[in-house]
Amino acid sequence: MRPERLRVPATLLALLLLAALLPGTARAGLADAPGASLEVALVTYGPGTAVWERFGHIAILLRDRASGEARTFNYGIFDFAQKDFYLNFARGRMIYRMDSDPADDDIASYMAQGRSVREEILAFTPAQAAALRDFLYWNLEPQHARYRYDYFTANCSTQVRDALDRALGGVILAQTQAPSSGFTYRMQTDRLLAPDPALMLLVDLGLGPYADRRLSYWDESFVPMVLARVLREVQVPVAGGGLRPLVVSDRLLAPNRITAPPALPPDLRLPLLATGLLWAALIAAPLRWPQRRALRRVSAVAGGLYALLGGLAGLLMLALWTLTAHRAAWGNENLWLFDPALLLLIVPLLRQAGTAARSSVFARGLSLLLALAAAFALFSKILPGFPQQNLPWILLGLPLDLALAGVLWRRR
Repeated sequence: MRPERLRVPATLLALLLLAALLPGTARAGLADAPGASLEVALVTYGPGTAVWERFGHIAILLRDRASGEARTFNYGIFDFAQKDFYLNFARGRMIYRMDSDPADDDIASYMAQGRSVREEILAFTPAQAAALRDFLYWNLEPQHARYRYDYFTANCSTQVRDALDRALGGVILAQTQAPSSGFTYRMQTDRLLAPDPALMLLVDLGLGPYADRRLSYWDESFVPMVLARVLREVQVPVAGGGLRPLVVSDRLLAPNRITAPPALPPDLRLPLLATGLLWAALIAAPLRWPQRRALRRVSAVAGGLYALLGGLAGLLMLALWTLTAHRAAWGNENLWLFDPALLLLIVPLLRQAGTAARSSVFARGLSLLLALAAAFALFSKILPGFPQQNLPWILLGLPLDLALAGVLWRRR
């Protein structure tokens, strides 16, 4: 006998076929789970070795206890290949977007890089967990996923903070307005970039007074590791009255295998002062021995190099202030020290290699003005209205500007 053929109604067959064609991340499991089945966690990844990884990373983890499905939601996605990426980067108009991945795969990728991974389970009510889940899936839609990136006020950490605060009804914002332990945007930036000294110095030079205001805990949570620490101090209400910690449990999933940044930013004053004095001594050598041609050549090269680098630095700072949306670079007081007009002194300085004569009236006058501006930069530190913490750069630039004026004013 032949077995009977199973007869499936056409309607049921169509439904089964439609279900098979739906993508794995479609509205099933986690996306449709009741709030009581949802677990909310924060996953913090330590700093990496690439430039864009130095500040660490953070993501929201949602887990459906019933199905076991777990996904991370993060706001740190950018694409080098996007149209005008480098131009937008230079202009401060970067576009980032959020994304979601299976939690196990996402966490494993960071572990493989040697970066620390920490998971904190958060005390969300079922209603809050469902609201957060719905917002994240809405935010994940292509028309909502992109946002205007800012290093300090709109990055992967602040977006996560805002999403959590939104679902919790504003309790994070309400409890994090107090001034933090004295850190500023500059201090956190220098600390986290300290493993790359050249990059740290370049960024510090380009930051203006905006980077030196004292931060609240809310503001300082632009750093993922700080946000994770701050949330451990947040309390949320419980049914029937009273409060409980927002962080229910905290566990380290993977230790850091990469050199960690220091707890405090490096003190740049002594290194930059020593550099400025040594460099200035090379420039000013002919003031002591004006007839020695070798010293005049050394002076010309050292002075010309400073005029070139200082002038280019001034042009960059001026461009960041006037041509870009990099608010943290506006009004940079280092322009008192490194003026683009330094470029006009390159030729007069190089001419000093072949003659002991005094330079032209223009070169002497310009060098005097630049030296006076550098001296004012130091004096301004005791005046109100000049809040930028740039003393290390003053200790570098002032001796150099004085040395330039000295050699250009010397007599035969």
